[in-house]
Amino acid sequence: MARVDFAPFGLNTPHWHPRGSEIFAVVEGSLYAGFVTTDYKLYDTILKKGDMIVFPQGLIHFQINIKKTDALAVASFGSQNPGRVNVANGVFGTIPRILDDVLTKAYQVDRKVVEQLRAQFFNENMSINTAKLISTY
Repeated sequence: MARVDFAPFGLNTPHWHPRGSEIFAVVEGSLYAGFVTTDYKLYDTILKKGDMIVFPQGLIHFQINIKKTDALAVASFGSQNPGRVNVANGVFGTIPRILDDVLTKAYQVDRKVVEQLRAQFFNENMSINTAKLISTY
């Protein structure tokens, strides 16, 4: 079980848990939350105090605080070790880097855009242990 504190307009970035489903309950505040199925359909909703949502194992999901006040939620997982993979970090923050040609072709952008996105996430100077710590609950 994890406590998730959200600052005003705070975001829990798009991510997935490869080894467990998640049940997510709002204790205080209002959050916009959603997940994307394997056929790219978005299921999204506004969650208020007392509302819950289930994020199926392996599906990308997110939450964002939509208010100017703090929000609080609790998350429980169907595994003792659900893991966490952040979408952007898994593409633009890998160690070592994915080849530029792969990313420029996959996202139909030039190398400058790929470099700008990489600068927002992990870099080669960050240790692998730190990267692992940041990307897990």
